[in-house]
Amino acid sequence: MKTRREDLAVCGGTPSFAEPLHVGRPNVGSRERFLERAGAILDRRWLTNDGETVRAFERAVAAASGVPHAVAVCNGTMALALAARGLGLAGEVILPSFTFVAAAHVLEWHGLAPVFCDVDPRTHTIDPSRAADLVTPRTSAILGVHLWGRPCDVEGLQEIARRHRLRLVFDAAHAFACERGGAPVASFGDAAALSFHATKIVNSFEGGAICTRDPDLAARLRLMRNSGFAGIDRVEGVGLNAKMTEVAAAMGLTNLESLPRFLEANRRNHAAYAEGLGGLPGVRLVETGTSRAHVVAEIDREASRVSRDRLVEILWAENVRARRYFHPGCHRHPPYAGRDPGATARLPVTERLSDQVLVLPTGTAVTPDDVAVVCSIIRVAIEQG
Repeated sequence: MKTRREDLAVCGGTPSFAEPLHVGRPNVGSRERFLERAGAILDRRWLTNDGETVRAFERAVAAASGVPHAVAVCNGTMALALAARGLGLAGEVILPSFTFVAAAHVLEWHGLAPVFCDVDPRTHTIDPSRAADLVTPRTSAILGVHLWGRPCDVEGLQEIARRHRLRLVFDAAHAFACERGGAPVASFGDAAALSFHATKIVNSFEGGAICTRDPDLAARLRLMRNSGFAGIDRVEGVGLNAKMTEVAAAMGLTNLESLPRFLEANRRNHAAYAEGLGGLPGVRLVETGTSRAHVVAEIDREASRVSRDRLVEILWAENVRARRYFHPGCHRHPPYAGRDPGATARLPVTERLSDQVLVLPTGTAVTPDDVAVVCSIIRVAIEQG
C-alpha cells in the first residue's frame, strides 16, 4: 500500500505488483469442464462447421440475450461486419466517435461512410439529439454502442430510426449480461453484435455473435458466415468464412456456467474502487453496465492537479496496466482524420473524454486487496501532487 509520494515507483520506490495487473485479464471457468468438452469434441472429430457445441452455445447466448436467434461467429468485429451486410446497409451510417475503432473500420471495409456523432457526457453513449442532426438522404442506419455495458438511449434512437426509416444496429461488445429496464441489452435493435474476446466478461478465447429477432436475417447470416453454402455443394449467395470453432464454443459454454462468479467478482471490485477513490478531487467513477465488467474513471486535470496521462505513467510504473480508452476518438485515426475538417468542433464531449477517461483493472484476476493498492497509488499521486 502506498502512503507517501516517495513510495511511488516513478519516484524511486518499489513497484506495487511483481506481475502486471492488466485491464481485461481473461476470466477462466472450470478447467475440468472445459477439458471434458474439448475431449468430447476430439472424440467426435468434428472441430468446426456448425457442430453441436456451437449450436449449444448459440442456444445459450440467445436465451441469455432474450432473443430467438444468436448466430455465432469467429469474433465480434465479424459479427458487426455480417450484420451490416445482412441488413443491406448502404451510404452513410451514424456512429459515435468515442468507441473502439473496429466499429468504424467495419463500415469503411464495406464501402460505407462512417459519420461520427458526439456522445452524452454522463453516459458516454451516442447522443440521439446529435444523431438526429446528422441524418441525410444517404443515411441507412444508426450504429449505437453500449459503451462500458451502459445501454444507449434506446428509445431516443428508435424514434429517429422510425422517423427516417433507418436500420438500428447495436454494438453490444461490452454489454453481455447487462440489462436495460429488466431486458437484456442485446435484445434491442434490428441486430446486436456481441464479443466473446478474451478480455470480455464471458470469453470463448475469441468469438462473437449476432443477436436478432428476425428469422430471415438469422438465416442470411448463417449462410454468409459459411461462404454462402446452404448445403454440401450448393451456394446461395456471397459469403466468407466467419465460423466459430467447436473448441471456442466449448470455452464459451464453460465460462457461461461460471458467469455468476464473474459477476460477483466485478461487483465486489467495483464497490472497492468506489470506496477507495471516494472523495478524491477531480476523480469521477463512471456508472457502467449492470455486469460491472468495467471500472471507468474520468480524471479532471484542473481539479486533481494530475493529468490522466500522467496517472497512466504512474500506474504503469507500479505494474498496473491502466488504459486510456478510447484515445484518440475514431475521427482522429487514419483513414478518417482529415476527412471531416469540422469533426473536432462537432465532437467536444468526445474530445474531452479522450483526454480524461481512465480504465482500471477488474475481473476474477483482481482481488479487493489489489484494488486497495491501486487506489492508494492514485490517492497519493493526487493528494500529494
